[in-house]
Amino acid sequence: MMNRRAVDESKDMGMAKGRRRLWLLVGHGAVGLATAGAFLPILPTVPFLLVAGWAYARGNPELRERMRNDPRFGRTVREWQDRGAIPVKAKVMAVGGMSSSFAVLAISSPGYPVLAGTGLAMAAVAVYVVSRPPPSDKEPD
Repeated sequence: MMNRRAVDESKDMGMAKGRRRLWLLVGHGAVGLATAGAFLPILPTVPFLLVAGWAYARGNPELRERMRNDPRFGRTVREWQDRGAIPVKAKVMAVGGMSSSFAVLAISSPGYPVLAGTGLAMAAVAVYVVSRPPPSDKEPD
């Protein structure tokens, strides 16, 4: 018969295993969306990779490091995770996407409260994105 401490440890291990699986599921789903984003012009890639890195750090640190060392997206992911840096091209695309989305919303005329709220939220996000530093010119050693 198991003592109380062994039962508690068994429950903790089961919960930890369940959480690990959840983080892996989130990470794998984000990588799948990032892969689709590499081929679909409207779907972003790097934000999903950042979510995957966040989830993998909790569920499988080895997968996180593998993603950080990816030849195509690794540098961008590392720059964001280490410095909060966003490439200028990504900033232009983000602000341009928000601007065009706001224009479509304005044309559809949902009313001033919706336009004001959406415009303020998009402006705040745009200011944040533009304020992030650009990636460093050289790859860190």
